[in-house]
Amino acid sequence: MRVVVALGGNAMTAADGSANPQDQLAAVAVAAEHIAELVAQGAEVMVTHGNGPQVGNLLVKNELAVDVVPPVPLDWCGAQTQATIGFVLVDALEQALAIRGVQRPVAAIVSRTLVDRDDPAFARPTKPVGRYLPEADVRRLIEHGQTWEDRGERGWRRVVASPRPLEILDAPAARTLSEHGFVVVASGGGGIPVARDADGMLRGVEAVIDKDASAALLATMVEADVLVIATDVEHAVLDYRTPQARALGMVTLAEMRDHAAAGQFTSGSMGPKVEAACSFVERGAQCDARSVITSLARITDAVQRSAGTVVRAQ
Repeated sequence: MRVVVALGGNAMTAADGSANPQDQLAAVAVAAEHIAELVAQGAEVMVTHGNGPQVGNLLVKNELAVDVVPPVPLDWCGAQTQATIGFVLVDALEQALAIRGVQRPVAAIVSRTLVDRDDPAFARPTKPVGRYLPEADVRRLIEHGQTWEDRGERGWRRVVASPRPLEILDAPAARTLSEHGFVVVASGGGGIPVARDADGMLRGVEAVIDKDASAALLATMVEADVLVIATDVEHAVLDYRTPQARALGMVTLAEMRDHAAAGQFTSGSMGPKVEAACSFVERGAQCDARSVITSLARITDAVQRSAGTVVRAQ
């Protein structure tokens, strides 16, 4: 069984959201234990991950050093954080597998995601990134071509495009490694955004790609049987934060789409995960693919259909 595990940002930071190196190492070690257990159960596993806190740290460095060195573009930030998290995950997974007596090689791929340069998202950037700053501090950043918006009392915040992912360009390499026995880390942070110019050349673009949408696309392209979206709750919940709140277990694609259309899932948290889960099942409906939304601690149970919100075609 081929499984793509999408780790949320909480898997890369401490419980309070801090992202200093020691906190990240400790959090990744915990994530690796759960992934290694899934591998030990016989699954062919590919891992993808978020990188929001790590990119946020790089953006702060950009801001502080703007008068010394030019800001690093977002595609470079994505590449740097993919490499760092990939290296940390590879080390942690190798150790967790060795403890279980599982002899499987691990590799990380710095992965690119193709987007359309004419995607409407580039005409009107709306994805907020980084911290709030006073107007005086953003003037030099705007001179470097960045887009910032006045958010009132909290200050100014940078906004960037979030185009739709079209293709995980390095998915074939990830699949080849997986088929040869590797546990693969790929497409971190949604992938490094690239677009084709008129001359056909690929070039990086200033954008942030939704990591859940890319995870669903990666799972489709490698023909995974299961997409597991690991988050900080065991289930998607209907009527969240009300006395009528109830966890979703097994649910059909049509039912999940109906819940989403009724506004059950917020756009900033569970909404993108539900959309990713549904889109993967839609693309893989002919081969009985399924998606699961659950906590990191329950991913092995989730693959065995005994935990989490399971979205299936019928």
